[in-house]
Amino acid sequence: MTLTTFTSLQRVSTALGHQEPDRVPFFLLLTVHGARELNLSIRSYFSKAENVVEGQLRMRTKYSHDCLYPFYYAAIEVEAWGGEVIYYEDGPPNAGEPFIKKPEDIRYLEPPQIDRAACLKKVLLTIEILKDRVGDDAPIIGVVMSPFSLPVMQMGFDKYIELIYRDPDLCEKLMRINEVFCVQWANLQLNAGATAICYFDPVSSSSIIPRDIYRKTGFRVAKRTLAKINGPTATHLASAPSLEILEDIAQTGTAVVGVSALEDLAEIKKIVSGRLSILGNLNGIMMSRWTAEAAEANVKEAIAKAGVGGGFILSDNHGEIPWQVSDTVLHTISETVHQWGRYPLKRE
Repeated sequence: MTLTTFTSLQRVSTALGHQEPDRVPFFLLLTVHGARELNLSIRSYFSKAENVVEGQLRMRTKYSHDCLYPFYYAAIEVEAWGGEVIYYEDGPPNAGEPFIKKPEDIRYLEPPQIDRAACLKKVLLTIEILKDRVGDDAPIIGVVMSPFSLPVMQMGFDKYIELIYRDPDLCEKLMRINEVFCVQWANLQLNAGATAICYFDPVSSSSIIPRDIYRKTGFRVAKRTLAKINGPTATHLASAPSLEILEDIAQTGTAVVGVSALEDLAEIKKIVSGRLSILGNLNGIMMSRWTAEAAEANVKEAIAKAGVGGGFILSDNHGEIPWQVSDTVLHTISETVHQWGRYPLKRE
């Protein structure tokens, strides 16, 4: 008989073990929404670890979801390398001008020292405080950009794609440098109290790189990198399709795959059942236009397609819910999971 006293961590762990807990776990991967909760600008919100801690705790209480997400913004890694970060009033900060101006710069590149990067130290402090506040009640999800996808911000998309095809040796040098940084950054988050690491790797999607090129590049990078991370990982393609490389992702050592709203959850579940768990796949962009009825329908459909037998965490498809998504929609997602996600799943 199903227990009724699961903590969020127990619920997630059971689902990742491909068993059914009390209900389907769900992650609301909220970042900038914390600024709204505290009535702060996004820049001010991310200026102090204590703000992000308070924002995360308030949002989990408000929506009763199953994780804490001390992710600030993707460009924080570029910031650690000395790159520019641009702030917006209604969205996540983004990377500015690439700091690798020409491919030859890679020959002299060295990874930043994390203990000297104030921006990353804030994240570690956030994780430490959250761990102290919640203990083992809920998973704390750390985040890294994959060594294969980080160069989009380091040198610009066009120059990076050219590098992959035109200078494989120099590309490999950049991968090795980025791997050192990624592994160190991931393990420091785990040491600070993170439960698992989300490995964002959108460039590996076949919508960007053909599978044969991925097998020679991003796949090998992922296998090397994930093997050195001292905790469980989830590979997320940040709303890009994963279907063509699912079998490859399953061989990298990751436990979870974040899948696109463009993909059918039932098809993904059939392919990876028992080998990978699924995270997804509510459409974050469309979510900003949903009515409460649309939110309920989308959540019920996702649960029906992927919830049976565990191995599924409901979430958005990108790994970050847009600022424009309303409280009404977020509350409806939560209410629908609590009503329709309880095991054994009920059918209409």
